[in-house]
Formats: sequence, C-alpha cells, structure tokens
Amino acid sequence: MSYLKNKRIVVTGGDGFLGKNVVKKLKEYECEHIFIPLHKDYNLVEMEDVKKLYLDTKPDVVIHLAAVVGGIGANRENPGRFFYENLMMGVQMIEQGRLNHIDKFVALGTICCYPKFTSVPFKEEDLWNGYPEETNAPYGLAKKMLLVQSQSYRQQYGFNSIFLMPVNLYGQGDNFCECSSHVIPALIKKCIDAIELKQDKIYVWGTGNATREFLYIEDAAEGIVLATEKYNKSEPVNIGAGFEISIKELVNKIVKITGFDGEIVWDISKPDGQPRRCLDTSRAKKEFDFEAKTEFEEGLKKTIEWYKHEKK
Repeated sequence: MSYLKNKRIVVTGGDGFLGKNVVKKLKEYECEHIFIPLHKDYNLVEMEDVKKLYLDTKPDVVIHLAAVVGGIGANRENPGRFFYENLMMGVQMIEQGRLNHIDKFVALGTICCYPKFTSVPFKEEDLWNGYPEETNAPYGLAKKMLLVQSQSYRQQYGFNSIFLMPVNLYGQGDNFCECSSHVIPALIKKCIDAIELKQDKIYVWGTGNATREFLYIEDAAEGIVLATEKYNKSEPVNIGAGFEISIKELVNKIVKITGFDGEIVWDISKPDGQPRRCLDTSRAKKEFDFEAKTEFEEGLKKTIEWYKHEKK
C-alpha cells in the first residue's frame, strides 16, 4: 500500500460496524495516520462541524462511511431523516474536501441505489434505468446523489473522488438491535432468543421469495481499502460477493446453524423489499483486483458464534 502508507486518512463512521473493519485493514497495511471523528465531536450534518473536522485533521484522504442506516422497518419509519442526513453528510464532506484540496475522497454508496427492477446481475451501467425500491428509495437516492456530485466535481474541478456500492454486509460486530438491524442479524437474534426462551416458532417478514447477496464485513473492508489505494475513475464500482440467495434459503441456513427446531411463520403482510439483488463484480476485479474470499456458510458461522459469545 505505497500510496496510502504515509497519508493522513480520515475515516468517517470509523467507530461503526464497517468503519472498524476498514480501520483495522488500513492498519494491517501499515497506515499510521488515521483519524476517526466521533459524532459527539463532529455532527457531519452541520456544515460548521464538517469545516472543523477538516481544519482539525488536515486529511490527504477521506473515506466517508458515516451513514444513517437500517433494515426495511427502519427505512419505512424514517424516510425523511434517512434522506436528509445521508445527503447532507455526503454533500458537505465532498464540498469541503474539494475546498481543502485533498488528494482523494472515497464515497460509499449502497446497493439500494439500483432501480427496483434491475436485471440480475446488477451492472453499474444499469444504475439509472429506473426508480429504487420504495421502502429504501430515500436512503438510496441520497447516496446516489454523491455519485452525481463526485462525477461533476471531477469534470469541473479535477477533484479525485470515487464511488463504491457494497451489497448487504454481515459479520462480527453487526447491529443486532431489534428495531434497526438488517436481515442476517435480525434472523440470528430471533433464532437464538427463541432457543433460549424455549419458544416453538419465529416470525419472519415477507414471503421468503426475495433474493439477496451478502458480503462478509472483512471482505468489504478489503475491497474499500484496495479501491482507495488503486482506483481513480469516475465510474461507480460494485463491491460484492457475486452470488444470490433467497430469504427462504437464508432462513433455513441460519435455523440449521443455530439449532432452532421450531416453526417458521412467514408474515406476508410485511414487505419483501427489492425482489432480487445480485451484483456483477467484474469491474472491481478488473480495476483493483478485488474478489470476496469468505464462503457464505463460514461467514454465517463466525457471525453466529460472535453473537452467542457477546450475549454471555
């Protein structure tokens, strides 16, 4: 990592689920000058705090991971907040990056940027072929605007920023909060809790027919750091594992690994979300030689064991 090694790097959201793993990966590559802004010190929704962050840290590189996120339920309950806060954080961080003449800005998007009905596997060229899935459109569109900003700033100002779109992430340290967790930690918690409480059934949202792709958190961190080191183009890049699994099959895997032997009740009054999700990951391979390494079942077992240990 010759480019990054001696750079002053700010990682927003560096104390979060993804951020901690990105910081760990940067340290593995001997990056020594890493600054992690905490929300209590810098509210990135406020421009004055963003200015202060740049003044205090004088970064060469910014990896912008800070986001307000959640599963389908959280997205449905907070569409305005998710749109406004994610948009303002990103737009202001990029603008101040430009004004402070930093070397590089890495903006993290999301698979939610894609249209609801995108041909599988999702290719980066399909990004503008329709409106995102309704339950997460405000979040997805707020993130998508950072791509527009990134590309227009490169065109007008020569500002070096890149835009990465990871799939659903999972792994040790994930958010297991019942009100805001994503599908894998939510299902793990349901199964483990049911076993401990001797419950004979769990309730799962939707029909189980929707498909998803999942990327282990350590692989995601590797992809982001490789892109930060090697990628310097305007085109967005998918960061994923390149496979597709139905929610029904996912539930069966988690049930089997956790040992829950009760009934699965599908609550079809709840939404499935986007019908299918699976990324074409060939651009990441071509541009910065990234491929996910962790087998899905291996990643699930590690995540479940971590959660069991944390509950003790």
